[in-house]
Amino acid sequence: MSVQSPLSSVNDFVVRFANVNGSGSASANELFARSILRHGVPVSPRNIFPSNIQGLPTWYEVRVTEQGHLGARGGVDMMVAMNPQTWDKDVASIEPGGYLFYDSTKPMPTSKFREDITVIGVPLTAITNSTYSDPRQRQLFKNIIYLGALCALLDLDPKVVELLIGEQYKGKEKLLSSNVHALHLGRDWALQNLKCPIGLRVRKSDKVGDRIFLEGNSAAALGAVYGGATVCAWYPITPSSSVAEAFTSHCKRYRHDPENGKAKYAIVQGEDELASIGIVIGASWNGARAFTATSGPGISLMTEFIGLSYFAEIPAVIMNIQRAGPSTGMPTRTQQCDVIACAYASHGDTKHVLLFPEDPAEAFEFAAAAFDLAERLQTTIFLMLDLDIGMNHRLCRPLKWDDARQYDRGKVMTAEMLDEGRDFGRYLDVDGDGIPYRTYPGAHPTKGSYFTRGTSRDRYARYSEEGAVYADNMQRLVRKFETAQDLVPRPLQANAAKPTKYGVIYFGSTSPAMDEAIGLLEARGHQLDRLRIRAFPFHSSVASFIADHDFVYVVEQNRDAQLRQLIVNENGIDPVRLVPILHYDGTPITARFIANAIGDHQDHLKVTPLRKAVS
Repeated sequence: MSVQSPLSSVNDFVVRFANVNGSGSASANELFARSILRHGVPVSPRNIFPSNIQGLPTWYEVRVTEQGHLGARGGVDMMVAMNPQTWDKDVASIEPGGYLFYDSTKPMPTSKFREDITVIGVPLTAITNSTYSDPRQRQLFKNIIYLGALCALLDLDPKVVELLIGEQYKGKEKLLSSNVHALHLGRDWALQNLKCPIGLRVRKSDKVGDRIFLEGNSAAALGAVYGGATVCAWYPITPSSSVAEAFTSHCKRYRHDPENGKAKYAIVQGEDELASIGIVIGASWNGARAFTATSGPGISLMTEFIGLSYFAEIPAVIMNIQRAGPSTGMPTRTQQCDVIACAYASHGDTKHVLLFPEDPAEAFEFAAAAFDLAERLQTTIFLMLDLDIGMNHRLCRPLKWDDARQYDRGKVMTAEMLDEGRDFGRYLDVDGDGIPYRTYPGAHPTKGSYFTRGTSRDRYARYSEEGAVYADNMQRLVRKFETAQDLVPRPLQANAAKPTKYGVIYFGSTSPAMDEAIGLLEARGHQLDRLRIRAFPFHSSVASFIADHDFVYVVEQNRDAQLRQLIVNENGIDPVRLVPILHYDGTPITARFIANAIGDHQDHLKVTPLRKAVS
């Protein structure tokens, strides 16, 4: 079946694989993405998977783009439909003129197809069953066979794929040869029975450059290693578990004494999230750099100890890999929905520092910086990732580290300083920045000790319930938070090519789609200045940016416009001037969604009022 005008594009299209969870398709689909990357063509893959182990639908989308766009585009140019359960939805998502690739072993009624797409049938099950007898082999090699067929259809160099298979099964010659055989079964069948290549094809390029390909969770874990973390306490929860797993792997490589082989780190799985953050606070109080990794439900359970960290002023780092809530929500879907929960975590008056990395490179940098900030400010620092960054591979600039960099341990009063007669008050602000000095346990045999408590106390850590003493301490904590404004990563601003009275604010994993959406909006005649927020508390430039524009769009992935709420609350901004652009179905926000939402609003603003036209 064919159409008159099938899509035709080189190095610029979207392929989506529709599979069943537990079918072994994930490794074959990732192999497809890596193969294109090895052709020198940038890719941006995303895995959309269910929270159960086996049986439910899963999708793996690969954006192929020589221009290097790393956000989700929206729409599908080729659907590899391997799941009957989602067939109708999958077919409906194909762009007009697109391609449908499916297993044609069993005939399908014509009503299941569309007239405006090209249908490509390959009898995958028949090929598999005629070659393999073992049921598990049939299931696994079927995935490699369709990968081989795609090599022929998209003009992929099979030697590149063979090289990747060789790297994957190095030292396992039997698995290597069997996978290469299955690859060529699919490719040979397609070459003999189909018109190859189709309108979508891959051509070798050099647009990847020196960029690297890794997951945000692994990058953040490596940042923790470089940032000096020696203690990780965690409790398993999707999508954060791979942070602790990656930290374990990195520590085994970098944190063993070269002389005696002993580990110089501690990784503890607590009995729950509350225990985990308790371990982190205890280790940090004792002078270690410690962190935990969790997600929204874990943050909810940790709030009591987060309040202790804030009020007793004990450093801690929490890496929050956000997922869709509330409650259990959608554990394997992405959102930016913990902004308010983390900014004001725990009861009473609290404010916490949040860091918003946009990709794995910033996840690495911000994770390392979080430990300096935690000790400098003596408080909890939240690294706000989400599933889209954390669990998907992303192209990013190479990770860099300055070996001469020194850790910032903040204001620590030493034994020498105490012997000099320095006045030590654990909660005494000596220079107006709101940050007191602390001592490490055992720093001096007779001086510098204090009682760490979560109850109200005076500047010398002595218990007090006097209102003036309590208010003095709380106001000092506000000064410390104001000091943090100039310590956290500042917003990055990019102005439009032409002067405009409209702006857009965005953050985190929304950034790649936003960057592409700007081009789509310019094509519609709309100019916008943009500001990427990278941390809370907000730098003064955020309020200045809003003041310089009539309307500012705030793009985020949650229902309640949480970043917008935070901006209004902290800066006293008129909420009417901040237009929310919200995406919260659990899938990554797309460039098309942003461009359409903002573009439609801009078009409405440009409509000439009736009274003006009449006059």
